Amino acid sequence: MTDKIPKQRIFKIGSTQIVADETMHDLDNEAVRDLLKRTYPEVANATIRESELEDGTVLVEWLAKPGSKG
Repeated sequence: MTDKIPKQRIFKIGSTQIVADETMHDLDNEAVRDLLKRTYPEVANATIRESELEDGTVLVEWLAKPGSKG
């Protein structure tokens, strides 16, 4: 029996990139959103876009929804 090794993930919020560590491997994107929105409140309502880079790394981007301030 072989253990499945999770793919490396990079989370991108604007120009900030966060490389997933071992504490994030068992979390889905929504659980990571809940974790990160304390520090990055813009991810709370952002759209998630996931793609795979050439090296197999999964890139998870949070795209802010346009809105008005005030």
